[in-house]
Amino acid sequence: NNQIQLIRDHLRQHGSITPMEALRKYGCNRLSARIWDLRKAGEPITTKLKRFKNSKTGRPGTHAIYFRAQAAH
Repeated sequence: NNQIQLIRDHLRQHGSITPMEALRKYGCNRLSARIWDLRKAGEPITTKLKRFKNSKTGRPGTHAIYFRAQAAH
């Protein structure tokens, strides 16, 4: 899948990716599914949830940031 490769390359170059980056840069609106595919293929990826305040509603929320984990040396 082309999106999987694009996201893998992004993580290797930049170290992290958010759902908004994936949507804007690669047209991927299901980043969590692509991360699952990458993990299944052996990619070391960790997740951190970041809190935010919705600018339109003022309500709090969370979104995921995915990081390429560093391999143990």
